[in-house]
Amino acid sequence: MNDITDGLQALIARDFHFAHPRDANGTLIAVVGIRVHHGVIDIVQLYGEDEADAARIPGDEPDVLFPKTVLWRTTGSADEVVEAALALADPDEDRAAAKGCWVPTRAGRSTWLAASA
Repeated sequence: MNDITDGLQALIARDFHFAHPRDANGTLIAVVGIRVHHGVIDIVQLYGEDEADAARIPGDEPDVLFPKTVLWRTTGSADEVVEAALALADPDEDRAAAKGCWVPTRAGRSTWLAASA
């Protein structure tokens, strides 16, 4: 992938929605892309150009940023992680249907992210 912008656009094309969690002072913690589909949640967290991670978790996981169960995970540079997330195949079968998930956006606040159709 040549440019992180291309990667982010490709994630958006795959129905990832983005949140920008902030700490109590309003400082940006990460750029977080989330896709709820096929009973799973795919999450990409970009902390900087050289630090990122991605995971696939069950759709019923209560804390998407600190999951107890992880089905797949990778870490590395932002480009590497985005590329790996884009290469991840959809599950063969739907797990228990997930309607969406709550994503923390700032101290004491969260946003509901609905599952993609």
